[in-house]
Amino acid sequence: MQHCISVGVDLHDRSMVLRWALDRDEAQADSFCNDAEGRERMIEMFRQVCAALPGARVVFAYEASCRGFGLYDQLSEAGFECAVLAPTRLPRSVQGRRRKDDGRDAARILEVLRAHVLAGCQLPSVWVPDRRTWDDRELVRARLGLSDKLVALKNQVRTLLKRNQVRPAADLGKGWPKAYRAWLRGLAGQASPLGPGARAALATLLVQIETIEEQTAVLNRQMRSLSGKERYEKPAGALMRLRGVGLLTAMVYLTEMGQMSRFSNRRQIGSYLGLAPASYESGEADDRKGRITRHGPSRVRRVLCQATWSRVRTDAAERAAYERICARNPKHKKKAVVAVMRRLAVRMWHVALEAQQEEPAQAAA
Repeated sequence: MQHCISVGVDLHDRSMVLRWALDRDEAQADSFCNDAEGRERMIEMFRQVCAALPGARVVFAYEASCRGFGLYDQLSEAGFECAVLAPTRLPRSVQGRRRKDDGRDAARILEVLRAHVLAGCQLPSVWVPDRRTWDDRELVRARLGLSDKLVALKNQVRTLLKRNQVRPAADLGKGWPKAYRAWLRGLAGQASPLGPGARAALATLLVQIETIEEQTAVLNRQMRSLSGKERYEKPAGALMRLRGVGLLTAMVYLTEMGQMSRFSNRRQIGSYLGLAPASYESGEADDRKGRITRHGPSRVRRVLCQATWSRVRTDAAERAAYERICARNPKHKKKAVVAVMRRLAVRMWHVALEAQQEEPAQAAA
């Protein structure tokens, strides 16, 4: 019989709290520093444990967090199995929320892991992208972050003008055209109805806006170069041929979704993106659905929403589908938007999956 060593890790910036056990034995406690030396000590300790149990299987598990998948990669390279668990899918009791510490968190992860290893229960693990996909995500997420900062700065400019009772002329146009920007720079100058403090604040905001726009142009060029590489060339090109899907939407979808073949059907796509309705069913109440779960990557839902409105405005078929869903319940038009978003997400999955499958077929030919 092959022995199995299960290890639950509560991972922090500076420490790793462990609860580990051999098969069904009582759990043991250990802790290590979360640095290169501490991780090597932990790996060496379990190598020594395995030396006393030839052929033993070692399985680690820890919660996904902002610390990424560095520990997963290091444990995999050391020859150990590792799973990264979704925090939102781990069981939590009311008592557990009130009595929380690192040791209990590690013990809870160990319980979930042992239930999977010894009894075959489902493990709430997340898909771990390869290092190249993770690095590509950093570029695309940085580009999305600049958009958020730019919108926030422009809103601050508008709010500053409102506080000081300054209104732009009607002939300056909508949005931020050149004439409007020139007018703002004039307000930040000396001959301005604004006070000295407001002029200084406005000048600072305008400099920040120009800097972020320059950095956005730089990241756009890098992202365009990334989309032209062999890995993304065909999927990104196929997605951008869909109406309403641009470069940013295509790259966000590809980098966040990763390998399309890991999904089997459209239900999995809707569930992964959080576009499936929540369920509140029990006993005779067997048809109670709530709002969408909002699980999964919110960045994908964001770009899908923007692409959906573009498609509704410019594509007759999508506009007809949107209006048909709105007609069922005119008071809840957001449901129609979500439904069209889900249609677009599934359509993009089919297109990207077909493009990704063409490459291995061509290589084999």
